[in-house]
Amino acid sequence: MDEEATMFLAFTGLFYLIGFSILRDLGHGALGMLAALLLLLGFALVLVLNWADFILFPIVTRMLGVTFQPAANYKINTSQDAIIKEVNGIYYATGFVTANLFSYIFKLEGYEAATEEDRITKAPEIWERAVMSINFPFKYHVFGVGLDVQKIRDELEGKRSYQEFQLSRAIQGNANEVTITDIQRKINAIQAKIDMISGGEKPLATLMYIETTAIGVSEKAALDALATQINTLQIAFGGFDVDLMRVVGRELYTLFKFDFSLPTSFGEAAAHFDQQQ
Repeated sequence: MDEEATMFLAFTGLFYLIGFSILRDLGHGALGMLAALLLLLGFALVLVLNWADFILFPIVTRMLGVTFQPAANYKINTSQDAIIKEVNGIYYATGFVTANLFSYIFKLEGYEAATEEDRITKAPEIWERAVMSINFPFKYHVFGVGLDVQKIRDELEGKRSYQEFQLSRAIQGNANEVTITDIQRKINAIQAKIDMISGGEKPLATLMYIETTAIGVSEKAALDALATQINTLQIAFGGFDVDLMRVVGRELYTLFKFDFSLPTSFGEAAAHFDQQQ
């Protein structure tokens, strides 16, 4: 949970504490019970909106027609999925797609078959093939930060031990060949990461997202064009084995702020993305 959400909950909690203290003046009759019930329901709604705002908050803002202003001359629309700016009668709508923000890995099936040199050699071709159908500008953001080597190594060794235990159970239980092979691939992938760290490579956490802007002579035209561009990006990058999700709610505002300043640590960045955890 980010700092803004924490402050929001703190002030909301203070408001409800004051509300419950006033309940004593209403007595224990029907009126007091009704007021207490409404306060409890309201507080529960606040908690739900805070942790699931990427689902519920856009529904509420759409129903009520509420928009937000993240910065001067900018507006977040009622669906909470685009940032709009109007300049001389032309509307610009900006949207974001997450690209598997936290746990990107190469496909396990291809890890043993392809060497590091093979992946580097083929990377430009794969990238060109993905973007050759895109006829509009977009930005591919990568936020990276080095992680604690020993901590990551300990986590990987723990995951390897768990997979080895699963493999032992599968063999003793006469599991089918597909299950055993899948577990062995996971063990090989984890061991490869451990070997990379042992060889001196520092583990790096990456946060990736794609940004694009569409234009239109009206707000609706710009939003419709943006939806088309977002769909094109999801199709184009779908072959990279990443989870492509359109950013909505508070996370949209967070990525908008990243254009002005970045968080100082990966943990701080991850705290902004409840949808991805």
